[in-house]
Amino acid sequence: MVKFEIQKVFCRTSARIALLLLLAVLGVTCFLAMDVSYINENGDRESGPAAIAKLKAAQQEWSGELDEEQLRRVIRENRRIRESPEAQADNLQMNDIAYSRGQGIREIRNLLNSSYAEGFQEYDYYRADSLTEEDAASFYTNRVKLLADWLDVDVKDQFSDAEKKFLLRKYEELETPFSIDYMKGWTQLFEFAPTIMMVTILILGYLVGGIFSNEFMWRSDAIFFSARNGRDQATAAKIKAGICMATVIYWAVLLVYTAAVLLYLGGEGWACPVQADQSGWKSIYHITVLEKYLLIAAGGYIGCLFISALSMLVSAKTRSTVVAVLVPFILIFIPSFLANINSPAVARLLGFLPDQQLQTGRLLGMFNLCSLGEKVTGAVPVLLGLYTVLAVVILPVIYREYAGKEVG
Repeated sequence: MVKFEIQKVFCRTSARIALLLLLAVLGVTCFLAMDVSYINENGDRESGPAAIAKLKAAQQEWSGELDEEQLRRVIRENRRIRESPEAQADNLQMNDIAYSRGQGIREIRNLLNSSYAEGFQEYDYYRADSLTEEDAASFYTNRVKLLADWLDVDVKDQFSDAEKKFLLRKYEELETPFSIDYMKGWTQLFEFAPTIMMVTILILGYLVGGIFSNEFMWRSDAIFFSARNGRDQATAAKIKAGICMATVIYWAVLLVYTAAVLLYLGGEGWACPVQADQSGWKSIYHITVLEKYLLIAAGGYIGCLFISALSMLVSAKTRSTVVAVLVPFILIFIPSFLANINSPAVARLLGFLPDQQLQTGRLLGMFNLCSLGEKVTGAVPVLLGLYTVLAVVILPVIYREYAGKEVG
């Protein structure tokens, strides 16, 4: 019965076109994620596997424990490049030659810019150029100090005392010095993951949105509900079909995307802490890059199940495929408009909407918190648990709603 329900979905030409569109978006997203270049010693841009190999080799020369001695070496090398005739020249090609010499320390240089920024929310690309080797000693302590100053001045009324203590404690508990390695494969993978997840869920919303309502559109509801197992096994088969499609399509798309990007760019750096990359420098979560990927994958899947289940519930309730298909669009895009409202309360509310499950990677770098008295925790594990429960709870509601429908 489940197989038959899936066949009914894909017997429609529009459903097959939707899958082709998803494959096209997957291909374009993989291309964009793999678009990484290397500037050679002549200042010319190179791309392709050979360029990736050169970039990887350059950055792995500086991999290892990012301790004070290593930071001194990076600051010294950055100063040498900055003071070179090529860097000082008023010629773009010469400037690119100087830039090519700093590609190995580029990611560490970004961390220096973040650690020695004038403020917690500020970033100056040239900040590392003004550092001296003596500054290296305060690299990790600056991270905590910037947060403390920000909490005491800029957002002193935004967080409770318990939340401030929690944030500072998480920063202080980070094990330092940490290791760093070439991580371009993972950073590119994380950057485009929300895009491919959102498109996948929009397509899935279209596919599952008609599972229940199409019986009414095709005028086959009288036959369906009058059949011997129409109100029990057939209804359950529809739910299972929706879950199967969401599961298979989501994981197929994500795994193909992951394999394509990591096989091309490399999966090195998986054991580094997320703080070893600029995008995760402010994270309160003490996890590795691989663990971040697993959380992103799990969050996307849970969000996919929840939104798909909600679409099926709306389809069963309203008997309208159009309304059911609109559910993913509303849940994904409406929060973007509400984000323009300058209100801490609205910002906190938006942090718990289902679209956040598709942006778990971004949430890992934000200060979305859940508080209950003096107990404080990050929002990511709460969201994962909350939407897992909601997705499971919706399924019997769908069954009761559809199985109890009246014919006509």
